Amino acid sequence: MPNRADSVHKKTDVISGSCNKAFTLGLFSKSFLYMSIHPTAIISDKATIAKSAVIGPYCVVEAGAELGKEVVLASHVVVKTGSVLAKGVRVDPFCVIGGDPQSLKFDAAVESGVSIGENTVLREAVTVSRATEAGKCTTIGANCLLMANAHVGHDGHLGDGVVLANNVMLGGYVTIERNAFLGGGAGVHQFVRIGRLSMIAGNASISADVPPYLMVAERNEACGLNLVGLRRAGIDTNAISDLKRCYRAVFYGGGNLSIKAAAAGREHEFGVTEPGLRFLNFFSTTKRGFVRSRQGDV
Repeated sequence: MPNRADSVHKKTDVISGSCNKAFTLGLFSKSFLYMSIHPTAIISDKATIAKSAVIGPYCVVEAGAELGKEVVLASHVVVKTGSVLAKGVRVDPFCVIGGDPQSLKFDAAVESGVSIGENTVLREAVTVSRATEAGKCTTIGANCLLMANAHVGHDGHLGDGVVLANNVMLGGYVTIERNAFLGGGAGVHQFVRIGRLSMIAGNASISADVPPYLMVAERNEACGLNLVGLRRAGIDTNAISDLKRCYRAVFYGGGNLSIKAAAAGREHEFGVTEPGLRFLNFFSTTKRGFVRSRQGDV
């Protein structure tokens, strides 16, 4: 049975009386210089917790979990064995990090985990499943925002700056590249890849790979390039023009998209910028096929 917070205070050299002072200041203060654990929290003496971490009421932190500097667990948060939270991660109430994969074949004896990058925020009731394979992790990058009730399935990989709006559902082995945005209620099939700076509409159903820089809505329907996102990200006009040419070369006229992307890559007028080349190279491999375009949208 895990020990309560009192046993951890002595082990980590927390300043006497820090709990009451810290919670008077407020859970999300950036000024903490020492660990604060609410007396109702249940913390394993085998968990690793930085001195500047804050753990709110009724949280549970299991053996083998690691909380980095300035991590904040608001209240009623469960951090399971094998979960590693980097500096500045904030977790709101009723989140569960590192729960068993929702897979009928999973062996609960497998030792795996979850890794969450610096300054990522998990809002209320987010769930992140641990990996299915021994020694591996479900990973979430730095500076991500997972809004309320989002779910990240087992063996998923989210790059830096990814945003999942409320109620987004990711199946197992989903890969989302950096700075992608998924709208509320979007569902993503297992093994799907979503490229960087893509924007997925709310309530979209995604069962095919989404190349980088696209907008996608409904069921696997590409609606052109994410031009607003590209400009906000500082992508220059030459690269955007190159992406428009690449998009038309691959998506217009039907046919095998991988073959068309490879053919465009051999021409001198396509993929002449780094974003254009990344777009074309994305088509070199797939397990799920690719989204299809509404012609005329660029």
